[in-house]
Amino acid sequence: MRTLADLYYHMLQDVLHAEKQALKLLPKLARKVSNDELKTMLAHDREAIAARIGAVEEGFEALGKRAKTVPCEAMKGLVDEAEEVLEDADETALDAGVLAAVQAIKHYEITRFGTLSSWAMQTGQNAAQAQFQTCADACRKMDEDLTRLAEADVNVDADAAESENVDTKGGKAVTTKSKVKSSAKA
Repeated sequence: MRTLADLYYHMLQDVLHAEKQALKLLPKLARKVSNDELKTMLAHDREAIAARIGAVEEGFEALGKRAKTVPCEAMKGLVDEAEEVLEDADETALDAGVLAAVQAIKHYEITRFGTLSSWAMQTGQNAAQAQFQTCADACRKMDEDLTRLAEADVNVDADAAESENVDTKGGKAVTTKSKVKSSAKA
């Protein structure tokens, strides 16, 4: 990769792979979470990822290149962390863990689509630049919505459920696992 155009083309390949990994992950996450609003947000993000994949594919078309992928190790790491949450988190903390994992993915997408937007502009790909900026803005909006949900509901529910399950035995606090499920506040 010797030029900005080369970097741009490589990043298109990387982001295409990243978005395809995220698209596969979301249904797994949505099946496990109990918070209805989080479940809805994950379903909407699945649709948004499909649109972002379309934007990346159009970026390839604008370059006159075939859409192909290169392995995105960063997203693989984020997906692995999310799957670890699914395997290891107690029910009381699962939604909070999934939400945090999705936010990490959003942060990655914000930086990548922001970079693609900038590089598209620099390489004269104005239509792609606008699309990638729209993608970055949508990811930023979802991150803000996730933060709001975490602070107002999911993290509060996880903390309350854990607090309810602390017993004292012999003067020592003992946390017991709970089967309490979180739900969106009406």
